[in-house]
Amino acid sequence: MPAEPNAAPTERGASDEAEREEMTIEIEDGDVQAKKADETAEETKAAEATQVEEPAAEEAAAEAASDEAAEAEAEPAQEADPAEDAASKLQEEVDKAKAEAKEWQDKFMRLHAEWDTYRRRTAEQREAEKARASEKLVTGLLPVIDDFERTIKYATDNGETGLLDGVRAVHTKLVDVLLKDGVQVIDPAGEAFDALQHQAVATVPDDEAFDETVHEVYQKGYKLGEKVLRPAMVTVTTGGPKRPKEETSEEE
Repeated sequence: MPAEPNAAPTERGASDEAEREEMTIEIEDGDVQAKKADETAEETKAAEATQVEEPAAEEAAAEAASDEAAEAEAEPAQEADPAEDAASKLQEEVDKAKAEAKEWQDKFMRLHAEWDTYRRRTAEQREAEKARASEKLVTGLLPVIDDFERTIKYATDNGETGLLDGVRAVHTKLVDVLLKDGVQVIDPAGEAFDALQHQAVATVPDDEAFDETVHEVYQKGYKLGEKVLRPAMVTVTTGGPKRPKEETSEEE
């Protein structure tokens, strides 16, 4: 019997534990429901946010597409800029080359005109020098002509007496005029034959004279400076001994 009083508390404790378990289950169920409600609310918010973000994403995609199109349109323009720069530089070089060509052409024309002027002036100066030279020669010969006229008049008035002396004097005076102007007389009688200054018109056999020696001068020659104006016409000896080399070199 003593065990009965303990049995009642045991039943009461079991009932309390059952109540606590029921309360725990109810609390857990409430928490689960609250969590589910929270998850449902979050899903709703995410759906609403997704619905809000989708138009924004579409707008962003459209803007990106438009930017890409604009960049694609701008790229050909940017690619065309170097070509335009190259064409511009090429045109500048062409213009510069044309300007240089024009400048050189103007210089050539001026130089050509100056050359024509110089050539004309040089020709005029030469003609003037020739005229002065001829004037000087004629002026020097005028007295000789006067002497010839006087000699002819004297021979006419007084006969031929003294005519030879007068002609010789006039001849000497004429030669002196030429010598003063630089003319040299070529009279090579007895000298070695020189083909540059002498013209052989005949040969004369002569055993005593050196071979190729001027035997006789038919016509004297004249030269001005180193230029032979007229070679002397001569005869040349043949058949004699050869001229010594030393003598030939000295004569040359």
